[in-house]
Amino acid sequence: MKEWGGRLRRVQIGNALSAFGSGFTLPYMFVYVSEVRGLGSAAAGAVFTVFALAALAVLPFSGRGIDRYGPRPVLLAGTAMAAAGAFAFGQAASTPTLLISSFLFGAGVTTCQPALATMIVRCTGKAERSRAFALQFTLVNLGMGIGALVGGQVVDTADPASLTRLFTIEALTFLGLAAVTGTAKMPAEEVAPAGAVVGKGGGLRTLVADKAMLRLCLLAGLIFFTCYGQFESGVAAFATDTVGTPPSTLGLAIGANALTIVLLQMFVVRITERRRRTTAMAAAGVVWLAAWGMALVAGLIREDAMAATVAIVAIYALFGVGESLLAPTMGPIVADLAPARLLGTYNSGYALVKQTAVAVGPAVGVLLVGSGTWPLYLASMALCTLLIVALAVRLRGFLTPAQDNVRVLNVPQRELRELEAVA
Repeated sequence: MKEWGGRLRRVQIGNALSAFGSGFTLPYMFVYVSEVRGLGSAAAGAVFTVFALAALAVLPFSGRGIDRYGPRPVLLAGTAMAAAGAFAFGQAASTPTLLISSFLFGAGVTTCQPALATMIVRCTGKAERSRAFALQFTLVNLGMGIGALVGGQVVDTADPASLTRLFTIEALTFLGLAAVTGTAKMPAEEVAPAGAVVGKGGGLRTLVADKAMLRLCLLAGLIFFTCYGQFESGVAAFATDTVGTPPSTLGLAIGANALTIVLLQMFVVRITERRRRTTAMAAAGVVWLAAWGMALVAGLIREDAMAATVAIVAIYALFGVGESLLAPTMGPIVADLAPARLLGTYNSGYALVKQTAVAVGPAVGVLLVGSGTWPLYLASMALCTLLIVALAVRLRGFLTPAQDNVRVLNVPQRELRELEAVA
């Protein structure tokens, strides 16, 4: 267990480094392309599109690579691509070179995600897995928050060299990730049960035939579209364009989200450890429904600047509560559903759904808000949130008691009768 703990610490440090690097540069990529390089918003939008499309290109191969060679070589390949892409992005000055750098950058970042998730699974037992994924989520939010704060002190739009330094420093963080986590030896993969057959190259077919995994992916896609896909786009556009929230206040609201997660995450883990995972996911949907209700309030009282500001900050804090409920559930369910030899494929499939939803969500959110139909936007998101609750409850019928964290069902009936007699 001590050996596992040391390995897990190195993986979690790697998660924090990766998140720090993302927070360090992602908030400033748009302004870098549009203003610093003077290429305009269309070029900046194309850069983000290519960054997202890179995930679709590499995730199927990264999953196969993890299953065949293990997570370490795939992580090292991902860090190499991300470091090269980040460094090249900071040097690029034309649209073609920025697009190439963005693809390499996005491909590297995306490749690292399922590799790190697989490492967490390999370094934990089932009892510790929820806490490990919750800690990962906390460190990711903390790392991105600190990265954005530090990056903001480096950025000077009047000085292109400051942005070049920014992306160079991020390239170094990925090399640090490779040094800390990419050199950690992983425990051997679990041996498949006797009689289990995993055909060569059949990972994707196995995943597609897994009804529970398909339903989880559908639920995850809706979650990432409705929450994470709106967090820094649709909701931000609604706050600034419709409610009239100043950018400085919006930054405060995003900070409230990160603070909520950091303060609540491990407390929420102790609660969810004694509950069904599907219950936690449904509860996250209910909390987000309250967030969309608060958004409606903000839209209706936008003439009262102070009250509207409180409502906007509350939206982001409520999103943080829901995110804290999800962190200990999604990753462990994917790990429990995956056959031992296909853990990389399942993690990559889940990451692919996540990246697609996060890419589509902002386009839909900004389009609805930008067209002036903000009531339709809020109604659509509330409907999606209700669907999240329904799908989470329906998922129960496709999970085993162990996969849904129903521990009481593992107690023999004789012991239950004895406990009832004592009571």
